[in-house]
Order: sequence, then structure tokens, then C-alpha cells
Amino acid sequence: MVKKFLSLLLIVPLVFACGPKDEPENKPDDNNGNEEQVEEQPVDDPYAKAAPELKNGSTVLATNPNVEKFLTEVTYPDKDWTYTRVLDYYGGYNNKTYDENGNPDPNGSVLTRLVSDRPSSYSIRWKPLENSSGITLHLADNRGYSQDIAVTTGRSYIDVTNLVPDTHYTYKVTAEDGSTITEGSFDTTGHLHQVFFNSDCRNGRDLGGWKTLDGKTVKYRLLYRGGRMEKISKSGGVDAKAQGILAELDLRNSDKLAKAAVNGLDFLAPGIEQGGKYMLQESNADGNYTKQCFEFIVNSIRENKGVYFHCSLGRDRTGTLACLLLGLLGVREGDISKEYEVTYFAPMGYSVSSSELPQDPDNPDVIIFKNTRDKWVYSEVAPYFWGFSTDGTFANGVENYLLTVAGVSKKDIDDFRSIMLVD
Repeated sequence: MVKKFLSLLLIVPLVFACGPKDEPENKPDDNNGNEEQVEEQPVDDPYAKAAPELKNGSTVLATNPNVEKFLTEVTYPDKDWTYTRVLDYYGGYNNKTYDENGNPDPNGSVLTRLVSDRPSSYSIRWKPLENSSGITLHLADNRGYSQDIAVTTGRSYIDVTNLVPDTHYTYKVTAEDGSTITEGSFDTTGHLHQVFFNSDCRNGRDLGGWKTLDGKTVKYRLLYRGGRMEKISKSGGVDAKAQGILAELDLRNSDKLAKAAVNGLDFLAPGIEQGGKYMLQESNADGNYTKQCFEFIVNSIRENKGVYFHCSLGRDRTGTLACLLLGLLGVREGDISKEYEVTYFAPMGYSVSSSELPQDPDNPDVIIFKNTRDKWVYSEVAPYFWGFSTDGTFANGVENYLLTVAGVSKKDIDDFRSIMLVD
């Protein structure tokens, strides 16, 4: 199994959508997380900008290979937040030098920002047609998802991404007159359902797929976490809805939060100043933030509306709430800390590898590694929940916190678990 996975990593590159393929994963970003432009490829190649080809009957990796490698190789214990291993992997920025191709190079001078918050992408291809207008891709899976995507005129391929792991997909490309151009099916593997809607909506991923201590699995396409959404494109909004996102929970404290980023989404913005234990303790105040957030989530998923919850970057306030939700569902606490650190794979500015605090004025290029599992938010939130446990489990600690501090009802807790967990 390990050999099969390693072989897959060697053949799987990345990207989404119906637009052109974006730049290779190992190209450096600038400090704003905007990827460099790729040199134009020859126009006589009809697939020059396409992602790697997806063939009928194939099995492909849905998760970004860098993230998959971390999730596969690292196991963290419960109740030990004294170290991290995530900085050993290629993330948003790990203060190491690389050569111009993004390969580790102790003598190199290129500080890359390897962006791995984007899931793997693949292209469905067909022979170029004389009339290439009006072509549509119908993509569906065995979990109830389906979407019709228009193909850009002149294209003889379409890229697909945001794929859910361990899922069977079918596809059919049709011409304007309804005739079939190509069709087939494929299967996916991986640990994590990442989502990428456009370059201004980063660090997005599903909380589904995680295993619980009692052998259940967290359901996909109901709980999403990520960075801010307000600059999401129109097509990105369509893609978000197709993934089941029909509600937005904005955790930021701002007077500008008046409506959802995507038209038609249910919306709540309780106005939380910061993440960590402070955010949880504030539930005793007039705002009762935890109760507001939890009830909004439960009411949304009761109506089968997936919730995208976020702060500005999707790191601290978002990470605090994700810890609570996965903990309540019975995911092992050591696994929750891995999920928390996946934010490291987002670009510089979103990644947990950097801090917003002032840096050393004498060393302005020094990066403060503040947001890993052994520093700040996670290392204070996890023990805070453990402190409420009366039976030795993390889930019991989170439940007791919700009942005694946040004032959440037992019915809401039971309904949340019933909806979110599958055998």
C-alpha cells in the first residue's frame, strides 16, 4: 500500500475549474500569495495549459500531494503539544532555501512559498473540434454531487478539481446539440477534501473524512473551513454552491460584515476578536459566541446546507472552532492537531508558519513560527477542552464545555452528531 501511494505521488501534479491551468505547484509566490505567471507554452499544443490527463477508469489522488504526504507520515499523540513536525514539509513557507525548481537546496538563494492549499487537478480531454462552442461537462459522484460546467470556447479539454477522496465519479462531455463527445468514470484516493475557488479565497478544506474513535467517519460537504470569502469570483461562488456550501459563518470582528460573500447563502457574523481560549471564554459574555456559532451550524446542516466558516485567514478563530467541532464528533485529539496544521500548506500570509506580530526590527526577514500545534492557539485550546473531560475522552470534554459554559442544548449536540457521522 505504501509503495502504491509513493508511486502515485510521483505521477500526480495539480489545479481547477473551467479556466486555464494555473502555475506549477513548485513555483515561488510573492509575499502576497500571488503566484508568478507561467511562461506561455506553444499555441500549437491544444493541451498546453491543461492539468495532467484524467483517463477513463483511472484512480487519482484528490488531495494535494504535499498535504497527503504530511497526513500519511505524521502521527501525533493526544495531550502532547510540545513539538511539531509540520515544518519538515513543504508548506507556505518554512525558512529553507530551494533551487529554481523548488527542490531543497542548502546552498540555494530562492526562498519559495510552496502553495499546497490547492487540491490536485486533472483534465478531461478530447480531440479538437471544428465547432467548439456550447460544450458542457456533466460531472457527478456517488455521494450525490453533480454539476454542469460550460467549457470555454476553443478548448478541447476541461480541468476538474475539488474532488472528494474515496469517491467514484462519472463524467460526460456533450456538444451543443446534445451529442456525446467523450464520457467515462474515475475513482479518487486521499485523506482530505480540499477546495479552491479562486486566488482570493484560500486555505479552504472540508472537515469530512476524519475517522472517530468509535469507527465512524465525519460526513463530507457539510462543514468547510477556510479564509475570507468576500473576494470570491462569480464562478467561484457557483463552484462553492455546487460543493454544497449554502451558509457562511464569518468569525471576524468588523463593522463591514453585512451580508454573505455569495448571493443566496445564509449568513451569520457574531463578531469575534481573536481565537484561542479567549474566544471560548467569551461565550460567557453577552455575545455568547460559541452558542451562536454552534446553533447556526446545527440549524444549517439540519436543512442539508453546508457551512463555510472562516475568519480572515482561516487560522486561529477558524482553527479554534474546527477543534471544537471535530472534538465533539469524537475525532482523536492528536488527529485534530494534524488537521489544524494543514493550514501551514496555505500561501504566505495565510499559513500557520508566519505571525502577524511585529518581528525583530534588526532582523526584518525573520519569520516567527507562531501558529503550529506547539504554539499559541492549539496548545491552549486542546488542554482547555481536556480540562472539562470526566471520562478521559476529548469528546466528553468538548461536550461538557458546550453544556456547562456555552449553554448549548443536549438536543443540538445529539442532532449534530447524528447528522455529521456515518458508519
